[in-house]
Amino acid sequence: MSSQEKTNSSLVKNPLERSHEIRIKTTSKIWSFATGMLAICIPLSTATETGALLPISVILGATVGTAVVWNAKVDLSTDRQASEKIEALEGRISDLETIITAEDINWKYTLDSSSPQAILSRTAARIEASKNARSISDETDRPS
Repeated sequence: MSSQEKTNSSLVKNPLERSHEIRIKTTSKIWSFATGMLAICIPLSTATETGALLPISVILGATVGTAVVWNAKVDLSTDRQASEKIEALEGRISDLETIITAEDINWKYTLDSSSPQAILSRTAARIEASKNARSISDETDRPS
């Protein structure tokens, strides 16, 4: 099974199943580390003559850790709240994308209208319009 299929299948499962899987994975990690520590501390305990104190401490620590993992209360409301927060953030992102797209169009129009050629053509049109206005006013001011 590919990692994508694993991700999709874990999204489909209900929160209790996911919680159970997480607890199993955590328990296996606790005990795999405890086994490694036992493999190290048993020879050390015989060399340092501390007796069974180190191995018992490792086993006791792993047992307490496992008990805490399995007795922890599962709060399903946090999953719902998290999914609601994600949906709200996705909505905000889509709104921002819409705003940015509209702003981008406005910027393109502003940049196009502020290019040197556009400025020159607008200036020439204004000069021409003012010349036409003067000539019209000169013609109306002349006596007939």
